[in-house]
Amino acid sequence: MGHGIAQAFAQKDYSVTVYDLNDCILDRAFHNIESNLSTFVEVGLLNAVRVGEILSHLTMTTELDHAVGNADFVIEAAPEDLDLKRDLFSEIDKYTPDYTILASNTSMLPISEFGSQAVKKDKLIITHWFNPPHIVPVVEVVLGNETSEETFQRTSQVLKGIGKQPVKVLKEIPGFLVNRIQTAMFREVLSLLEQKIASPEDLDSAVKGSFGLRLGVIGVLETMDMAGLDLMYKGTKHLYKFIDNSIKPQRVLEEKIDKGELGLKSGKGFFSYESGPSSEQRDPKLKERDKKLLKILKALAS
Repeated sequence: MGHGIAQAFAQKDYSVTVYDLNDCILDRAFHNIESNLSTFVEVGLLNAVRVGEILSHLTMTTELDHAVGNADFVIEAAPEDLDLKRDLFSEIDKYTPDYTILASNTSMLPISEFGSQAVKKDKLIITHWFNPPHIVPVVEVVLGNETSEETFQRTSQVLKGIGKQPVKVLKEIPGFLVNRIQTAMFREVLSLLEQKIASPEDLDSAVKGSFGLRLGVIGVLETMDMAGLDLMYKGTKHLYKFIDNSIKPQRVLEEKIDKGELGLKSGKGFFSYESGPSSEQRDPKLKERDKKLLKILKALAS
């Protein structure tokens, strides 16, 4: 996620410093950004000259104080480990000026907790991006217990300035908005699969070719409005009692994990892939995904 977020800012001519623990990780991040930009070139959104300009805005470092010392805006994208994030934010807070906004890309942890040792608590905020972050427009902006309105407004302004769509989440709740909504869908799809109601291929086709396609144009609540809330009420009253309400993951998911079938990274999940564990083998599949997303966004924009 980190390299994609860095790319999003560099593409809008921000000076971006990328920090990580060693040069090997940073080299891979830079390579991934180059690969992402080549995809933009292939779909006609960038030219080679512009790619060079974007890459010139990036600086890589293994020194945290150098990375954040003069930063106006910091986004942390470390693994979802509470203690790791707490230590990291304490260090970032120490090295940054008083005006610096300290944002986290966490998808589930409360910033009020892992930012508890920071002095600039009014500058703490969550900016939760979605994969691939250099393409997907929406960024959830989640306020901590002591986040100031000024911090929210500045964060939203910065995100809008790089072409993102900030969505304000007023309270820290597990999963925020998008992950809660899509997890509810994951649960039902896994339940249907476990009950052998349909194949993995048909389940995915059903979603992609119906409401999945439509959701890029009208949202969930707009869909309900257009259908008529009285009809929606009757439908939900009838169907809710049949919808899966499990509070733990379905066995079908555990069985896949037990067999080492972890998805694209292992070569097999619910589907089989020619790719394997190396990034070189996964890249073509991810590039194909990115090209399709970029083409959809171009069509929606027009």
